[in-house]
Amino acid sequence: MQIQGQAALVTGGASGLGEATARELARLGAKVAVLDRNAELAEKVAADIGKEFGDGCAVACPCDITDPASVTAALEKAAAAHGPARILMNVAGIGSAKRVVQRDGSAAPLEDFVRVVNINLIGTYNVSRLFAAACSKLPVLDNGERGVMMFTASVAAFDGQVGQQAYSASKAGLAGMTLPMARDLAQHAIRVCTVAPGLFATPLMKELPEAVQQSLAASIPFPPRLGKPEEFAELACHIVTNGHLNGEVIRLDGALRMAPR
Repeated sequence: MQIQGQAALVTGGASGLGEATARELARLGAKVAVLDRNAELAEKVAADIGKEFGDGCAVACPCDITDPASVTAALEKAAAAHGPARILMNVAGIGSAKRVVQRDGSAAPLEDFVRVVNINLIGTYNVSRLFAAACSKLPVLDNGERGVMMFTASVAAFDGQVGQQAYSASKAGLAGMTLPMARDLAQHAIRVCTVAPGLFATPLMKELPEAVQQSLAASIPFPPRLGKPEEFAELACHIVTNGHLNGEVIRLDGALRMAPR
């Protein structure tokens, strides 16, 4: 599918990998809706994209991906601004690290596990089902497609570290959902792929001490550096333009395999 002229949705679009993806889509000519719980930051990113790539090419849509009503409202706002979307980039998510048995001997709080799975896995499914239902009603493009969606997993889906039970389970769920979702939506001409990034130079990563960042970067075989958000965005956009990519989980990690801790 050509990106030029298409309407795109990016969850978690106000920062990090999501922001980079929103900016790359706009650079390639898409009309981008920045979906994020942080309304103020979403407005800022949308305004910045508009200044760089043209007024009206980006709109901020405050959105809680776990809330069906919130997602519906965001999709309606995006459609009113740009028309119906054919591209969905699911990038929103959170991290967590809790040992099953805490230092004081107590069990890990269940609410933490539930929260991570609810946002990362169920939230992604929530946005995807609502997008797919709307996209399935659109006319087929000349190349036979109606739409494309991407999930954002993590190498932790396969190499989860100590304490990452909730995060790894949520991301493994996205990896496991990829093929059945692609098979399900094939009848509607909607492709589905997942990117599983490794260690990237996101705002959260940059909050760590420089020595810790360098140590993490050194653990990557090649190139021995943190991934750039722009590299994630490039792959996300390639998934859109490569019509034979479907039902696939793609690791983007410099050959990294995470150690237990």
